[in-house]
Amino acid sequence: MGNVILLLASTVSTLGGLVFGYEMGIISGALLQLKVEFQLSCVQQEALVSSMLIGALLSSIIGGCLIDKQGRRKSIILSNILILIGSLVLLISSYPALLVGRIIVGFSICLSSMSCCIYVSELVTPDRRGFLVTLYEAGVTVGILAAYAVNYILSDFKSGWKWMFGLAIAPALIQLVCVWFLQRRTRNSTCRKDCSQAEQDLLTQESDGSRVIVGQIDQYNTMCLFQRQNNMRTRTVIGLALVLFQQFTGQPNVLFYASTIFHSVGFQSDSSAVLASVGLGLVKVIATLISMVVSDRVGRRPLLISGCCVMALSLITIGLLSGQLVMDAVKPCSSNGFRVNRTDLPQFTLFNQSLPETAASSIYLVDGEERSRSHRQNWRNGVAKTAFNEGQRLPETENGIFDPFGQNLTGSALKSSQRPSNQVVNWVILVCMMAFVSAYSTGFGPMTWLLLSEIFPTAIKGRAFAFTNCFNWAANLLVTFTFLNFIDLIGLSGMFFLYGVIAVAAAVFFHFMLPETKGKTLEEIDRELRSNRFYHNKACCGNFRSTYAKYQRLRCQNNSSE
Repeated sequence: MGNVILLLASTVSTLGGLVFGYEMGIISGALLQLKVEFQLSCVQQEALVSSMLIGALLSSIIGGCLIDKQGRRKSIILSNILILIGSLVLLISSYPALLVGRIIVGFSICLSSMSCCIYVSELVTPDRRGFLVTLYEAGVTVGILAAYAVNYILSDFKSGWKWMFGLAIAPALIQLVCVWFLQRRTRNSTCRKDCSQAEQDLLTQESDGSRVIVGQIDQYNTMCLFQRQNNMRTRTVIGLALVLFQQFTGQPNVLFYASTIFHSVGFQSDSSAVLASVGLGLVKVIATLISMVVSDRVGRRPLLISGCCVMALSLITIGLLSGQLVMDAVKPCSSNGFRVNRTDLPQFTLFNQSLPETAASSIYLVDGEERSRSHRQNWRNGVAKTAFNEGQRLPETENGIFDPFGQNLTGSALKSSQRPSNQVVNWVILVCMMAFVSAYSTGFGPMTWLLLSEIFPTAIKGRAFAFTNCFNWAANLLVTFTFLNFIDLIGLSGMFFLYGVIAVAAAVFFHFMLPETKGKTLEEIDRELRSNRFYHNKACCGNFRSTYAKYQRLRCQNNSSE
């Protein structure tokens, strides 16, 4: 491959991820201005954020057929045109226009994510495929950081949200120009144009002394994903496992609720929580760049399995440590919620001393003591709201401040705030969060999309990618929207334990099921998956099946050996 083509392919892959990450991250800053300018309710804010995910789901449903029928390159061009249209619609000062624009943007970035990964994987040689496809994930991480930087710079500008949305036009235009000059014929287009020759792609097998010549006709429909033909069912299971484990180990919540999590475990000020979140973003970028370099040397399996193990260890450690801390987690969209950590309480005293900030920030969760959830909820919705929102004083005695249920709030809170070990625990949790993010960024982050672009046959790759991506977005929605409710149900510590257990299950699954594709052409990977020869490990599920009699339906010609 020429250096010019390699440079263009690298640019297309990186810019596709950059736009994806930028659009995912920019809404957090734009929403702060939009909810004031348009007086948005919590439901309207949620609808505006989730509208992009709805567009992505729609793209997952129909985008696969579009990629397979019209080609990867045309799909990338279409996604860029839609990004331009969506970004222009978002500049209209109208709430319905914002919803429509976000849906268009969601549709386009999902279509771009699928077509970019597939196109680049089919365009480059095996020794460069891992690097170039992983560039997409690197672009995503850089895009998220860029979005946070733009949010910070434009936060005080009048109608700064228009600039936030409009800046996505620039990388989309550059990607459109680059892909226009890339070659039009990849493996898929060649396969479709030379269908008659595809029947002559023969696979020779030796069986019972007779030579069997099998004609592989790459004609698939969507239902083939669930059939045993060419081991498609196993490939689909692996693809679904990649996207579902990726989401159910909690990565979306670490990104979307990072500041909330850091508030909960003791980073009390907004600036310290945001700074810790930016640190996570920087770690994510560095880890992704490392993964880019080593993916073609170390291999996909070691990176993914080791990443799952480190994620599990980090999550379980966070679960153990966070269980020792007094925490507060509320839904961030509710301005009338019980947010004591944002309330100035100079009038509260204890033994003629001001109540410490850490005590105020954890005033309704009492040092691990059990209270019924109904009492706690009544306290939050009733007395607490009145006391803190209307400036009324809580019942106070010479021994401290008590809630209506007899709990000494300040005594336990002060005791918690004075524990010197809490500061150490907070930093250990931050280190564990960084380890989790770096493990994800070397494992699930890049390897999921790289493997999805490799394990499916060329003729059905677009539909297979779309099918698994549909589950990816649906799981993303489910995990994100249930996070705070699950915290209320089982606590933040319980949530991290649950994520840790899922990460352990993922490591076990991939140890037995995942093929190694490093250094192999797409045709070699396909042949091995057709015959269940995943890799040279006796524990592989394909080798388990090889101990039994194998019956395979063949479309073939029998030529007797002479």
